[in-house]
Amino acid sequence: MAIVKALVPVAWADGVFDVKEKEMLEALLDAFQASDDEKKEMRDYASHEKTIDDINLQDLSADDRRLLLQHAVFLTFVDGEQGDPERAFLEKLVERLKLPKEEADELSEMSAARAKRLLELL
Repeated sequence: MAIVKALVPVAWADGVFDVKEKEMLEALLDAFQASDDEKKEMRDYASHEKTIDDINLQDLSADDRRLLLQHAVFLTFVDGEQGDPERAFLEKLVERLKLPKEEADELSEMSAARAKRLLELL
């Protein structure tokens, strides 16, 4: 659930928590088999704008951080395009996650390519 919670600020990166972003959050909650209480808690949490400062690194292992970056890149494409505010957010996220630049670039490129391929399904 820490990964899903950390994705909420990504969804707010452009200042709007859009319908498609909400749908992706719901899909992730289902994928992670969140309980009804966890789903309610996450919806409540996501109902107010969050920033990168709301991401609690203590809740994320090294592997979680890599997975978070991949999901974050994908999420920035969910509304059809990755805008400048979202790209800037991802740059800050990489710094905050303390991932090596080469690794972060590779993860980001793979996730962006996957998102673009699947864009018509979103």
